[in-house]
Amino acid sequence: MAVRMSDDEFDGLVSDALDTIPSELTDNMSNVVILVEPHNEEEPSILGLYSGIALTMRDHEYGGYLPDTITIYREPILGMCHTRDQVVHEVAVTVIHEIAHHFGISDAWLHANGWG
Repeated sequence: MAVRMSDDEFDGLVSDALDTIPSELTDNMSNVVILVEPHNEEEPSILGLYSGIALTMRDHEYGGYLPDTITIYREPILGMCHTRDQVVHEVAVTVIHEIAHHFGISDAWLHANGWG
């Protein structure tokens, strides 16, 4: 059975997951915003999505772009979990996974190393 959780509590879990990221990484995140949405309209089952230009793809001509977005999708995460602890784990993995994309790390590497 899916876990029921308020939007505020879920948002807090995303914030907690962000707090676990070492400052050496967060200090280097640039022009990115993190959002929480109910679900993705085009792919309702995905847990998170990074949209933007990864840091590794930016060059001297990068400038004037809207911020990249990392979106964490509440409903699919809650729907796949049976306990609050599972939600905490899935939120953390999803946040780290999407931040990794901001740094140019591929899905293949993330899945191969347990962050998929």
